[in-house]
Amino acid sequence: MSTKSKVALSEETKPSRRKFFIGAGATVGAVAVASQTSIGKAVIQEIGSTVKSKGEGHTITAHMRKYYESTML
Repeated sequence: MSTKSKVALSEETKPSRRKFFIGAGATVGAVAVASQTSIGKAVIQEIGSTVKSKGEGHTITAHMRKYYESTML
């Protein structure tokens, strides 16, 4: 194997920032789609009821609940 082909091979296998962000974007998109399924909505509802039922003196208002649901991609 020549030096030139070794360099080309290492460039192909080297992780890059661009590949990372492409993968992260695809993952976020898949999670966003999954959160809109019936199972995803059930998970969001369960988390919302858990947050409401802590009973530690904190009150979860409607806009806070909406925020928590929006963060669950």
